[in-house]
Amino acid sequence: MKKVCALFLWGVPVLAVAQVNAPAAEPSAVVRCESEESRRVHCPMDVARGVQLVRQLSDHACIREEGWGTDDDGIWVDRGCRADFALLHPPVSRKVTRRVVRCESRGRTERCPVLLRGAAVRLLRQQSALPCKEGRTWGYGRNEVWVSRGCKGQFEVAAEDGSGFVDAPRQVTCESKERLRRECGVTVERRVTLVKQLSSAPCEEGTSWGWDRTGVWVDDGCRAQFSVD
Repeated sequence: MKKVCALFLWGVPVLAVAQVNAPAAEPSAVVRCESEESRRVHCPMDVARGVQLVRQLSDHACIREEGWGTDDDGIWVDRGCRADFALLHPPVSRKVTRRVVRCESRGRTERCPVLLRGAAVRLLRQQSALPCKEGRTWGYGRNEVWVSRGCKGQFEVAAEDGSGFVDAPRQVTCESKERLRRECGVTVERRVTLVKQLSSAPCEEGTSWGWDRTGVWVDDGCRAQFSVD
């Protein structure tokens, strides 16, 4: 079968290549951190620019260095403090450009040609119910991206000048339906942070959601938006 290459034509079943504009991390992102039963809880967050408490949710007082504080990896709360936190100095919103390839498998292995010139590839967004796992259901070679076993996704190609991938967080929504485990493929280089819970069922890291370098997983009805670095 002859393959077709076009500029981000979503009707093309196998391949689409495009440059797209993607916003940097939302400057207004808020992280909710809650100490239940007066226990200490840690919530991952980028705190390099400083953090401020924007809304106290608990009857217990949230006093800095007593009921809450920060460390290198995020925020901690204790003594029943429950609150929303935001960046003290949010980054300036800007537009960034990604080199994106769309490649889809309909059960068998498909190979999508793309000029890489030695550039790396990472999974930007899984678009199939079946998982996209690097090395198992997707990968890349000299001048191609390949997918198999029903993996469908958008893949980011690093810049040709050697500067690497666009350094901006990626937003991923992952949903456990009917309380079943779901894996949402995305290449993770540093960490994953829960940005917004969408379900009434709790999303607790390590219990109903988690991540590794190949993606995010959710379980027991957890549905949420995640920020991926």
